[in-house]
Amino acid sequence: MKKLIAIFTFLLLPTLPVSAQSCPDYLNVTLKKLHSSEQANLCEIAQNNPVLIVNTASNCGFTHHFESLEAIHKKYEKEGLVVIGFPSNDFFQEESAEKDTAKVCFVNYGVTFTMLAPSAVRGSDVNSVFKFLGDKSSSPKWNFYKYLIDGKGNKVTSFSPKTSPDDPEFIEAIETLIETNKSSV
Repeated sequence: MKKLIAIFTFLLLPTLPVSAQSCPDYLNVTLKKLHSSEQANLCEIAQNNPVLIVNTASNCGFTHHFESLEAIHKKYEKEGLVVIGFPSNDFFQEESAEKDTAKVCFVNYGVTFTMLAPSAVRGSDVNSVFKFLGDKSSSPKWNFYKYLIDGKGNKVTSFSPKTSPDDPEFIEAIETLIETNKSSV
């Protein structure tokens, strides 16, 4: 009987979702999408791909970064890069109503990458993703901190908001991360 159970388990293993097989701990969460009843399982979204995570705000001097972030998303999504935005009011520059945050992202800037519901990105009520990022790198000191994470969730590189998403150094870091991820798969 034990042998039969072991064979059955072995046969089912390849059909387990990505999240059950090899999801980094920091992505092992399901969060609400921005101004939606839909949930986003970050393991399913990332699927061992490199990830660009950004804490955002609607009324910040860096809000125009959405344009470049969207361009990066469109250019590199076929290469496996996953872009995820985390709106936050930790720096008092986010809309008070989630629908207004959604308008800024989706209508004003045409964002199509995954945007999640507002949450804390630092402090005692930090969400689990930014807790991981803070432990691996540094907590955001302002809006539009950008974090590049390898597909296994091991290597984290952070960029301050002063680094524009279209900065050649940032683009080079993205391309290097994508190539490194391809060769490690």
